[in-house]
Amino acid sequence: MPDWSYHILFKPILSSLSPHHSREFIHKGMNRISSAPGGHHLINFLGREESSPLLAKEVDQIHFRNSIGFSGKVDPLLSGTKAFSNLGFGFIEIGPVTTEPNNNGEPPIVHLKENYIEFSQNFESVGLEKTIEQLKQFKRKQPVFIRIAGNEKDQQGIINALEKYADAFIIEFSFNRVVDPSVTDKLVYIAIKPNQLNKEVVKSIKKMYSGIVLDEIGNIGDELNLEEHLKAINVLKEQDYKKTIITVGGVREPADALQLINAKVDLLMLSGGYVFSGPGLTKRIKEVQLSQVHDCERPQSGWMWYFLFGLSIVIGGLITLLISMSSIILPYDEYFLEMNRETIYVFNERILYFMAHDRMTLAGTMISGGIVYMGLARYGIRQGLKWAKQATDTAAIIGFLGIFLFIGYGYFDWLHLIFWLVLLPFYLVGFVKTKKVNGTAKSTNQRNHVIWKKSLFGQFALVILGFSFVFGGLTIAYIGITNVFIATDLTYICMPPEMLNKFNERLIPVIAHDRAGFGGALLSVGLLILMIALWGFQQGNKWVWWMLFLGGIPAFTAGIGVHFAIGYTDFIHLLPAYFALLLYVLGLVFSYSFFHLQNENSKPPHLHSTSR
Repeated sequence: MPDWSYHILFKPILSSLSPHHSREFIHKGMNRISSAPGGHHLINFLGREESSPLLAKEVDQIHFRNSIGFSGKVDPLLSGTKAFSNLGFGFIEIGPVTTEPNNNGEPPIVHLKENYIEFSQNFESVGLEKTIEQLKQFKRKQPVFIRIAGNEKDQQGIINALEKYADAFIIEFSFNRVVDPSVTDKLVYIAIKPNQLNKEVVKSIKKMYSGIVLDEIGNIGDELNLEEHLKAINVLKEQDYKKTIITVGGVREPADALQLINAKVDLLMLSGGYVFSGPGLTKRIKEVQLSQVHDCERPQSGWMWYFLFGLSIVIGGLITLLISMSSIILPYDEYFLEMNRETIYVFNERILYFMAHDRMTLAGTMISGGIVYMGLARYGIRQGLKWAKQATDTAAIIGFLGIFLFIGYGYFDWLHLIFWLVLLPFYLVGFVKTKKVNGTAKSTNQRNHVIWKKSLFGQFALVILGFSFVFGGLTIAYIGITNVFIATDLTYICMPPEMLNKFNERLIPVIAHDRAGFGGALLSVGLLILMIALWGFQQGNKWVWWMLFLGGIPAFTAGIGVHFAIGYTDFIHLLPAYFALLLYVLGLVFSYSFFHLQNENSKPPHLHSTSR
């Protein structure tokens, strides 16, 4: 569940439910998606949660893809464990696990005004038996830490039962006896609140445990917990503590995580702040971490071939536009029809106007798509961004396959084939030369400020626009290879299909070819817009905004303008185009400041955060 859907759609609705019911609704829903065939691919498609190899690290001889973990406090009933393993975390915490289920545990208290969640000491738990059932079904994608609770005997029994599932155990600090860490070969960390630290406790931890987990204090917010964590880290340093340090909570926005990382914590776990900021917090932290990594990246050598691929599409679109504004049909069209354009014009001039309308909208779509391909090549693939290459490849392959839509009505466009053959070498060389592109996105976004929150509305609008184009492209392509016309088309032409067939039985196949071709092009461009909206929303990447802005102008100008030029102005027919234009404008307006904001520290304080 990306931030644009979490904050715009789900959070306003779920905030009216109890914390328990809203949590279980979200977690179970995400778990169902994750458990379905291909569910993890869908989650990755929507959220793009991969981690850069530059963020990988070794802690206590365990490999972590990144240092961001998920606190088990957020999911005590394990209803979303499968889903969270797909959300980009470097490790997952399970628990606290108790021997017996605790069905009378108190749900967390959500302090909406103060913006933090207070987790009860009387926590909910599914018990040891249910935990084992869940872990048996759990496909591990990252290290698993298991937090255990109970008396010394209970803790030892839980460790024995769960040892094969755990990479490490976390035992909560108590002044009473806790289980001896030597009962297991696995790592054992001790969880303690910062206000419980003293010299004797630190000395004991250094001697007995693999490391320390600085737990959050329950009745204060994330901002104060962050301060407490930083103070505790300084205390540990003063006492020459050199073992692993892990923190829980205190993180509401990427800047908080950066403070902890810069303070040299080894790992950190997100808890209540993750709920308020949204599921994208993990990704945002990783993106801003990458922006501070000084990596000597060289431009990808094969990007120019993708650029030429896009430029060729722009040139092809301009030629198509010129044809649609002049002769409309070409000599090989006349050869297939066994009829010249003048004969068609005399029979019904609106047939030619209608064909011009299809071909001009196709031309505008091609020019727009070409501009976007060029932008992705120059500013995305050249920088080694994997998402830009995958977006280009997906849309291009769908575009190439569009040539087979002629099968529906049997008219094969030779110019289309020649154009296809011209484009193919550019694409194939670009594809091969950039096969090793594997970079992940960077961002300068550190705060949950107003600009970021506004950008979610812009992203939401552009995602809906992308989905709309995909749906529209599929619909138009289907109409092109089946019925060819919709009711408003026939009203404009003032003739039923039977009359057109009687005039020339080859006329409808030519029109069908145009419609199906436009549908295929719109589908391809729709996928481009959708993937850019899903994967390319990083603060400071103003090239994305300008690419979308410039790329949209030809398609909307041609697509809407031609209808007024030929007098085909039926409101119902144009309503989808108006709706798409509205989404396009809203997306650009709400995301402008986000894409153009480079340095947050240079902005007035009121832009820094709305979460404090």
